[in-house]
Amino acid sequence: MNILILGIGNLLLGDEGVGVRVVEALERRFILSPPVEILDGGTSGMALMEIMSGRDSLIVADAVLTGAPPGSVTVLRDAEVPALFSRKISPHQLGLSDVLTALRLTDEFPRRLTLVGIEPESLAPGIGLTPTVSAAIEPALNHVLALLAQAGVNAVPRDAGQQTANGPAGVNMPPGR
Repeated sequence: MNILILGIGNLLLGDEGVGVRVVEALERRFILSPPVEILDGGTSGMALMEIMSGRDSLIVADAVLTGAPPGSVTVLRDAEVPALFSRKISPHQLGLSDVLTALRLTDEFPRRLTLVGIEPESLAPGIGLTPTVSAAIEPALNHVLALLAQAGVNAVPRDAGQQTANGPAGVNMPPGR
């Protein structure tokens, strides 16, 4: 299966960088089988066209303005995704909308497109997420994991080997137990 999980966002604009943080958490915490391509797309826009083309599935994590409360997670599929970017947060979303349009015109649009969007609380210049949006990473990550499971991809926690050898993760077991 040809799957790309793409995190989009500007880490210099507070909560706008949440998509990048979601894919970082996925890559840091899970081993995916079969392997899936995970990419921090930052604010690359049209430069992402080649890597996005011809995918069986493209999962995009990004900050989105839907009018929902800050920290809300929204999952959109296929034709719903480009329509959302008509109300953009930052210039990279215009670029992503352009890439999706170009992929459709060249018959290289992904077979399945899913956006896991998180409503930002602050887009003020600065590095770091607000606590509200930081707390939304886990629910967003769970949506990504569910999408991967539907595609037949297993996600094994990176510390799973440690859990079986040493008891639950984060718990120090005495020797011989």
